[in-house]
Amino acid sequence: MNKAGERLYNGIVKENPTLVLMLGMCPTLAVTTSAVNGLGMGLTTMVVLALSNLIISLLRNIIPDRVRIPAFIVIIASFVTVVQLLLEAYIPFLNKALGVYIPLIVVNCIILGRAESYAYSNPAIPSLFDGIGMGLGFTLALTVIGLFRELLGAGEIFGYDILPGNLEPIRIFGQAPGAFFVLAGLVALQNYVKNGRKKAGKPYEKIGSGCSEDCMNCKDSKGCTKRFYDESKPSKAAKKTGAGEPEVLDLDREDK
Repeated sequence: MNKAGERLYNGIVKENPTLVLMLGMCPTLAVTTSAVNGLGMGLTTMVVLALSNLIISLLRNIIPDRVRIPAFIVIIASFVTVVQLLLEAYIPFLNKALGVYIPLIVVNCIILGRAESYAYSNPAIPSLFDGIGMGLGFTLALTVIGLFRELLGAGEIFGYDILPGNLEPIRIFGQAPGAFFVLAGLVALQNYVKNGRKKAGKPYEKIGSGCSEDCMNCKDSKGCTKRFYDESKPSKAAKKTGAGEPEVLDLDREDK
């Protein structure tokens, strides 16, 4: 599988941000009262994610390490503003339905996470497809959750009546608890399929999220030190002394 195809597959299936990595739960639970809302939120996030990944990757050698997070937020906020203005102009009903959750895309942990873990350390084209793949995975998950909630809670799919008139919808699925019920069911289903593949002897797919390590079974109590501790690069102090001390990429430390 080529690099672009691998990033698309990872985002949709292997590292699905909602059903596997459990990221972006706030919009997932809040806006999926209907399939249209889920689809709109997912596609909006995908556009911002793909474009921000591309720009951050292109600027990765220019953005200083110590200000990378503020730089990421500025880039993401710029695209969110453009997308929101376009929604206000051309799809006002969707903009009204999504409400405050469009500006909150700026701090969506999926976008910041992919910028930090993948786009900031990889070339532009794979980063673009990583954003598209993660965005499609997010869109798929939100749309499916919205389909179930709309069908069970209102008897409709994309606004069209589905249930016969003598069947009463389960109204709780249109409310906050319904989002948890549907999400739990989908996560349980994907775990069931994954466990079935393991029992059938098919290879277990590790969840790497960009660093090629198994995040789900990671024993690193400090958190992602493999990404911030590069043994191949000597530190600035080591360069001065000639020592071989590896460079610690944790940006919160003070240079001595």
